[in-house]
Amino acid sequence: MKVGIIGGGGIVGSSAGFALQLAGIVHEIVIVDANADLADGQALDMLHGTAAIADQSIYAGGYDHLADADLICITAGLRRKPDESRLALINRNVELFKTILGSIQAAGMRPDTTILVVSNPVDILTYLAEKVLGLPKGRVIGLGTLLDTLRFRSLLAMNLKAPATQLDAMIIGEHGDSMVPVWSSASIAGLPLEKWPGFTLKLGEDIFQRAKTSGAEMIKKKTGAGFAVGVSIAEVIHAIALDAKRVLPVSTVLTGAYGLRDVSISVPTVIGRAGAEKIIELELWPKEMQGLKRSGGVLQDTLRQVL
Repeated sequence: MKVGIIGGGGIVGSSAGFALQLAGIVHEIVIVDANADLADGQALDMLHGTAAIADQSIYAGGYDHLADADLICITAGLRRKPDESRLALINRNVELFKTILGSIQAAGMRPDTTILVVSNPVDILTYLAEKVLGLPKGRVIGLGTLLDTLRFRSLLAMNLKAPATQLDAMIIGEHGDSMVPVWSSASIAGLPLEKWPGFTLKLGEDIFQRAKTSGAEMIKKKTGAGFAVGVSIAEVIHAIALDAKRVLPVSTVLTGAYGLRDVSISVPTVIGRAGAEKIIELELWPKEMQGLKRSGGVLQDTLRQVL
């Protein structure tokens, strides 16, 4: 699989590239960045490690190098300020994103290319990418609440002294202030989370709030998240590369699932070689369903103002 990372010189893009390199599944990685020297430096730094990992081709390039890519990951964009919501980025990022989409189209791309949008506000930009690029359904995916979900699981595991890899809890909705925790199906090793020793509703809510504000915490402490975002991106790309059919909370434009239409929002989605292949409709608690629809309404209101 050939993967192009637009914005690959930055913290998020380079973390994604490194995560992909370490797994050795993707055979070709091209780093594209407005700062050509930075892109070349990041690619060369990764290339130096290939002899210890796998036979991979890693290099810096331009949009013309993306024409035959299997997947294009877009991480470029202006970063959030500590007290700024993701949706507040819209006016600062939409025009930049339109330019990126125009450059992708001008260079040409395969009709079966998958676009993975990471730039924020991810739900708005994922919707824009689907409308502009005109790719087949399922070929435009936003990272959505996958990162929030991994943060949520890791923090729950840490506080409950449970194995993080056996903790199954999901966040859906907007990748932002209106995200929704799905407590109704949360479990550890198949056991209901609410029955786990030490779990309380208060602890759960405190952990969710920390997961929800982790982006701002990372900006305050180290200018922004990198490693965990890279891992999240790699999880989506590997699911596509391996046709793994993994169920992940990613953002796609819905056409009726959960009663939502014409909005890109995160819900459980089967990810395989064809991209976002199927939406899984869970039986949510009424409060969770209300939260998801409220989240969809927030995004639709924003779309009406911007696009």
